[in-house]
Amino acid sequence: MTDDTWLRGDWMQTHTGRRFYPRDPRPEEVDPEDIAHALSLLCRYGGHVDRFYSVAEHCVLMSQAVAPDNAIYALLHDATEAYVCDVPRPLKKQLDGYQEIEARVWFAVAMRFHVELTLPAEVHEADNRILLNEREALFSRAEPWPSLDGLTPLPVTVTGWAPADAERHYLDRLEELMA
Repeated sequence: MTDDTWLRGDWMQTHTGRRFYPRDPRPEEVDPEDIAHALSLLCRYGGHVDRFYSVAEHCVLMSQAVAPDNAIYALLHDATEAYVCDVPRPLKKQLDGYQEIEARVWFAVAMRFHVELTLPAEVHEADNRILLNEREALFSRAEPWPSLDGLTPLPVTVTGWAPADAERHYLDRLEELMA
């Protein structure tokens, strides 16, 4: 064990070959290519959908549906999942330590992309509203979701992009928003 590992905990290998320490992340370890690649391969809803639908597509669609000032936040709102995976909402709050680790990763992401730590309310609202779009497009046998009562869908179309397309769209959108 190296001194760095002892101080920072275990590390994970990223797509670009970096070491990433999820329990002690640093902004310089956060790489847009790693985020786009990992999110393009992560299926929403733990894979319990009729067809593949990536976290990357979810983020790109949200970024297109919110006000321009909030688009970068919508695109990055699930960037932590590139490093800590997409855990379905009902389980996420039950996992001891998960929210603390995710918060540390979000801090590193926010610092890397120079955004505020607090997500705008519009992004939280869009994250709930897009569930209506996703339920309609991805669940042929959907039960009613009471938490969605009173919400309206976002003006987006859920397609189910291939991972390579989702990765490209994510990186293109990030480049556009960071320009």
